[in-house]
Amino acid sequence: MSKLLLLSNSTNYQEKYMQWCKSIIAYFINGHSENILFVPYAAVGFSYQEYTDKVNDVLRPVGVQVNNLDNFEDKREVISNASAIFVGGGNTFHLLKSLQDLNLVNAIQEAVTAGIPYAGWSAGSNIAGPTICTTNDMPIVQPSSFNALHLIPFQLNPHYTEAVLDNHGGETRKQRLQEYLVANQNSKVICLPEATYLEVEGDSMTYKGSSHGKLLSLNAELSLKDGTPII
Repeated sequence: MSKLLLLSNSTNYQEKYMQWCKSIIAYFINGHSENILFVPYAAVGFSYQEYTDKVNDVLRPVGVQVNNLDNFEDKREVISNASAIFVGGGNTFHLLKSLQDLNLVNAIQEAVTAGIPYAGWSAGSNIAGPTICTTNDMPIVQPSSFNALHLIPFQLNPHYTEAVLDNHGGETRKQRLQEYLVANQNSKVICLPEATYLEVEGDSMTYKGSSHGKLLSLNAELSLKDGTPII
C-alpha cells in the first residue's frame, strides 16, 4: 500500500526554509525517523551534502533525520531497505536525469509500491506523476525521457499560481497547462498552490491546505479545497 506526501513547495514567502511543512513531514513519518533516505539530485549550484545538511538542520528539531543517498555505493539496496524516502526540490529535469543515469527510477517505484513512505516537495513531488511535462522548470539537462515515477495517475504542477504580471503578455500558468491538456487529452493535472499538498494512502488521495487548488482536464475544471478527496 503506497503512502505519499506530495508538497507543493518547501518555503513560503518571507518564511524560513521548510517552516510551514516541517511538522507535516514529522507527522507523516509518525516517529519512524531511522534510516530515512534523502534524494538530493534536484540540487544545482550547491553540493548534495550541503543540501542534505540544510534539510537536517530544519528537521532534526522535530525528530527527523535524513541520510544522503549519494553517499551510498549500492543505492538500490539502501532504497529497498529505507524506512522512508524523501525527495527534495530544485530542478526537475536534473533530478529525473540523475535518477535515470543511476538506474534508480524502478528501484524507487518498487520501494514505494511495497509500502515505503515517500515524501517530496516541488521537483520531488513533480516526479511522482506519470511524466514531468507539467513542471515549471527550465530544461537545463536532457533526460532520456520525460517519464517519471508514476506513483499517482495525475500530472502535478507545484507552485501553481494564477497571478498575472504587469506589462507581461505571455501565457499564464493555467494557459500553459491547458496547452498540455490539448496535446495530452487523456491526462489530468493537479495544480498545487504554495503551502498545499496531497496525502496519499493506498487508493485514497486527499487535497490539503488553506489555498484552493485545481484539478484540470481538457474540458473541465474542479476546485480543490482542504479535505477534498480526489480518488
